[in-house]
Amino acid sequence: MPKEAARPAVGLGSRRFSPLRRFTCFTPTLLAMNVFLACGGRRATMATAFAFNGRTAVGTHGSRIASSASSIGGASVIRRFMSAEPAEKTEEEKAAIKAAREERKAEKERKKLEKKAKKEAERAAAEAASRIDDVQYLSFDQQGGYAPMGDMVRTMSRSRTGRDFIDITDLGASDDAKYKPGATVWARGRLHSIRVKGGSCFLVLRQDSFNTVQACYFKDKEDPEGSAKMIRYLKSLTVESIIDLEGVIAEASVKSCSVQDVELNVKRIHAVSKADAMLPFLVEDAARSEEEVEASQDTDRPFPRLGQELRLDNRWMDLRAPANNAIMRIQSAICQLYRESLYSQGFVEIHTPKLIAGESESGAGVFTTDYFGTVACLAQSPQLYKQMAISSDLEKVFEIGPVFRAEKSHTRRHLCEFTGLDLEMAIEDHYLETLEVVHEAFKHIFTGLETRHAKELSIIREQYPSSAVSFTEEPCIVHWPEAMEILKGEGFDMGDEMGDLTGAMELALGAAIKEKYGTDFFMLDKYPSEIRPFYTMPDPDDDRFSNSYDIFLRGQEICSGAQRCHDPDLVMEIIEKKGMEAGDGIKTYVESFRHGVAPHAGAGFGLERVVFLYLGLDNVRKASMFPRDPNRCTP
Repeated sequence: MPKEAARPAVGLGSRRFSPLRRFTCFTPTLLAMNVFLACGGRRATMATAFAFNGRTAVGTHGSRIASSASSIGGASVIRRFMSAEPAEKTEEEKAAIKAAREERKAEKERKKLEKKAKKEAERAAAEAASRIDDVQYLSFDQQGGYAPMGDMVRTMSRSRTGRDFIDITDLGASDDAKYKPGATVWARGRLHSIRVKGGSCFLVLRQDSFNTVQACYFKDKEDPEGSAKMIRYLKSLTVESIIDLEGVIAEASVKSCSVQDVELNVKRIHAVSKADAMLPFLVEDAARSEEEVEASQDTDRPFPRLGQELRLDNRWMDLRAPANNAIMRIQSAICQLYRESLYSQGFVEIHTPKLIAGESESGAGVFTTDYFGTVACLAQSPQLYKQMAISSDLEKVFEIGPVFRAEKSHTRRHLCEFTGLDLEMAIEDHYLETLEVVHEAFKHIFTGLETRHAKELSIIREQYPSSAVSFTEEPCIVHWPEAMEILKGEGFDMGDEMGDLTGAMELALGAAIKEKYGTDFFMLDKYPSEIRPFYTMPDPDDDRFSNSYDIFLRGQEICSGAQRCHDPDLVMEIIEKKGMEAGDGIKTYVESFRHGVAPHAGAGFGLERVVFLYLGLDNVRKASMFPRDPNRCTP
């Protein structure tokens, strides 16, 4: 290399610059030169061609090339370089250069697209591998072809799958269990709770509100991808969702579930109906007793208080709590036991109209509606029609049906709509015959609840403490004068003793009767005629009183009844005395008596009030599935 090449770089303006670094080669016969100079803030460029030994070099240089080149001993060469005329390209050369440029550009774009497509394919493949698709489960025989996890496609009765779903109450480790350890079973229920941690999951499946079993899943080392997918799906499940679960029964000790000696090892799990992640409240919070909630208030983690309106606004959620769900079952059981007793005593069940042409009882508490241009009322009771059933020679009848009362009462024991348990029967001599039938029916109800529905009662009493109702073997009948004396002895001013009892009076009388006769269930006879409906038979010895009665449970009234006035002329006389107007409905009712009717008596109970008092609840709304009161007509 020439001596000049070893010289250090010299400064040009504000930059370090070495001209020899821009030369492609530097030999005595050939100097190929590519120059690029940036001089301060100004630039002067020109295309220059050198011809060395028949070769051409094209470069760009600045105005300082000559001086820089002189400093390294190549001034003559540079001067020739700067004075040479640039060579003109032919059209073919220009076209070739352009074509080459376009080809390079196209090649670059192709590689870019190939790279993008490859990344997209890899992403799609990864997504497909991790995606959890919905499962359309059509047949148990084809189960091997279905993914073991994923939401079920909407159940639309496409097929009968052939799966045999079990009741978790049939699971167990004992010899008498229907499904024992080692068996593989399908179960459907609500996801009561779930906990996923690392490669394991524990969940609780709930059936019928209060039967629960634990299920678990553990990571499979032989199938890490499948296990990761299952864990991810389990994390997506929400409590209160309806799920189908296939699992292998295994022995275990699980004290927190109703099934305590076995659990299910999950093989397959599918959400049939997913619940929202945000619920109005948790079922476990709705299931706590007031005492438990109160005791937690001074701790670091107090339990929430769920108000009555929040519960009723979301009543379907509230009824999932074990005790509340069991209350509905007790309500059903009372109807069943009531029917059993009356059927055994020769009664016939009837169904009377609920749209009537006039009031069914004296008083203004009726709901009215338009009936094709005329005014109709919702029945306050089946009273008139069950009496007309007696006139139809149905000698013993009963009904379980809705009753409507348009009373703006906001107490804890009144509803605007409730279920009535009514009965009516022909009597031979005395209305006490009817009281004996009623007493027999309630004995059957009380005994049947404690013996046949002990499980439900136990669950209810965990949240709402109460004791079994005490009752006498024969009817406990207290007459009005005796009741007045008892209440006066309790400090009440009874006035002329012709007024109805207040709630406080009823409770005081109930407590006194419990102490005196040892019963929570008794009948108060001979009410004043003034406070009874027009169809009540007067007392034969003193028409200020009547052959009527109320029945009490735990110191509160659950039933009104009486011997009915079956004489049409006497009925019209009483109607006139009470200042009532005999509308079309009453006229047809009285007309049925003019064609002959047997003496008869009856009674009517409020189902929700019986449940409310029997279970010792604090509000009758807890005993109604979807209660109706002056402030609530939904849900």
